[in-house]
Amino acid sequence: MAMKIRLARGGSKKRPFYRVVAADSRMPRDGRFIEKLGTYNPLLPKDSEERVKLDMERVQYWLDQGAQPTDRVSRFLEAAGTLEKKERANMKKAEPGQKAKDRAEEKAAKAAEAAEAAEEAPAEE
Repeated sequence: MAMKIRLARGGSKKRPFYRVVAADSRMPRDGRFIEKLGTYNPLLPKDSEERVKLDMERVQYWLDQGAQPTDRVSRFLEAAGTLEKKERANMKKAEPGQKAKDRAEEKAAKAAEAAEAAEEAPAEE
């Protein structure tokens, strides 16, 4: 049985609340789970102690049994110090495209030429 430690969504529309659960990976996200391990309330401030609550003994038990945490849960466990930080692929979505880079280079070149011309003009007078 492939076990996962993952989030199961609760709460009403636009008011999310999650349970951290140990579940069989074949079960639905909000469906049957084996054990509730904690809660996550994303509406609370990031520095609030109530935002993420985990029963670390039971989480460690399930990790020892071979349960794999999902990405979000592994971030919680890294913050708690249970797991070591792993390298994640830094997606380059925020990086501008090639045309935008070319336009920025042209703009910088024009600005440099204008700066040189401005420096040469007062020197001749």
